[in-house]
Amino acid sequence: MDCLEQARGLVARAMESGLLPEEDRTWAVNMVACELERDSQVPRERLMGILMPRPAQVNATFRTLRLQDPLAATNWFYRLCVEADYVKATAIARNLEWRTATRWGDLEITINQSKPEKDPRAIAAAGRAPKVESAYPACRLCMDNEGYAGRAAGDPRGDWPPRQNLRIVGLRLGGEEWGLQYSPYAYYDEHCIVMSREHRCMHIDRSTFGRLLDFVDCLPHYFVGSNADLPVVGGSILSHDHFQGGRHVFPMQLAPVVQEFGIRMFDRVRAGVVKWPVSVLRLTGADREQLLDAACHVLDVWREYSDPKVGVLAQTGGTPHNTITPIVRKVGSSYQMDLALRCNVTTPEHPLGLFHVHEHLHHIKRENLGLIEVMGLAILPARLRETFDMEAEADRQAIGRGFGEALECAGVFKWDEQGRTAQARFLQALL
Repeated sequence: MDCLEQARGLVARAMESGLLPEEDRTWAVNMVACELERDSQVPRERLMGILMPRPAQVNATFRTLRLQDPLAATNWFYRLCVEADYVKATAIARNLEWRTATRWGDLEITINQSKPEKDPRAIAAAGRAPKVESAYPACRLCMDNEGYAGRAAGDPRGDWPPRQNLRIVGLRLGGEEWGLQYSPYAYYDEHCIVMSREHRCMHIDRSTFGRLLDFVDCLPHYFVGSNADLPVVGGSILSHDHFQGGRHVFPMQLAPVVQEFGIRMFDRVRAGVVKWPVSVLRLTGADREQLLDAACHVLDVWREYSDPKVGVLAQTGGTPHNTITPIVRKVGSSYQMDLALRCNVTTPEHPLGLFHVHEHLHHIKRENLGLIEVMGLAILPARLRETFDMEAEADRQAIGRGFGEALECAGVFKWDEQGRTAQARFLQALL
């Protein structure tokens, strides 16, 4: 097949998918043919970058649709990213998925075929690494990746995936410029990443909570959450401030509140303890500012809270250990904010973290339990296919039960008598 014929075929498929208008047909054929003549093995991303609408067009269409119907806006944008092969639908379909019934409800288990497994210590080291001013893009979450050609494995600067077919739509969160893109290897329905324009480290504070609320005001049919901002209990990237969201309903969202409690200063916020292995408080209310104040109060108290009887220490030697993984969604006219209490304290017995996955479960999960896992969706490494029989129901359920136990490891207040008593002490500290 010659370059011109191949270009015509690609352009025809792009037009059938709605990527190109009829007026662009001749221009697109010539542009694609030119690239193919230069290099017959040109990456698909570069060709799709030519065939996609320019970023300004994408943003204009998204803004227009969002003002009319936020759901229509994300439907359009997600379909665009799938048709452009930025969201790798074929690769995603190869992942193994199932559910396992546990005392916490049905947990969701996935064996991801493309995500490399990372060591928690390497994640922590990357988060502490100073920014290299000459690096471009500074990291793989930076908005500078939009349109970037990428780098081959032999490049002295390191390999980098091509991003010519990446499109990012702008959002205004907390008075700052942020961008929304979809994850190439989505872990769940319409898995999106929301990142700050500025390359800066993850942080959890009042501004974080405010931006999460801004996001669900903008796209009320999506949930959004942030990984914690400390090593071991955070996500796999600590060096760039970002959130994750989408349309998925996670097991934690379905978990019931088993104990309601009041916080005197915030009488328009309902507060409760969620029956979940990771220690989670759920705040619900229609008064946005009071909900924000209540969330900040919980964070402030937890940052300084210690309970040596259950291993919780606010800091050692000036190093902080306590933080929160927050998740926000709209429920009718109210906001619902789940605050997962996290602590990264280490002990001689558990050098990676007392509230990290314990060593006897590392054959199933060794990485940090980040935002997605906290909500009950396991992202497990492909190496499990070598250890377990993926066709055997017993093996799959054993993996699922192991993930449930991993979540229990992360709970700072266990669901035994000692843990319930310890949680009662913390709730008293919130009053």
